[in-house]
Amino acid sequence: MQLLYNLSDLAMEDALYEIESMRHFADLRLDRLPDENAILNFRHLLEQPSLGKVLVKEVNKHLEKNGLILREGRIVDATIISASESRKASMDCYSFRILSAALPAF
Repeated sequence: MQLLYNLSDLAMEDALYEIESMRHFADLRLDRLPDENAILNFRHLLEQPSLGKVLVKEVNKHLEKNGLILREGRIVDATIISASESRKASMDCYSFRILSAALPAF
């Protein structure tokens, strides 16, 4: 997941805390999540010449069997907040009212 979403060790730790689907995929419980050092050590373990390749091969085989394809992903965080009307929008309405008042009625 860290490679797929291009996350640093700290960002991966945060994602595991915040995103339930990632915890579910990794079969981790909220009370037993790895910290960034454990994630770093695990990543170094996977960098051993044969271990990472074997793991990727197994994951791809499992995904293919289930009709899935692994692609790079993005995590997007959007927070909706209320904001006051912009000054430009206010000025546009004001200009329209002035223009309307200046036009003769037919």
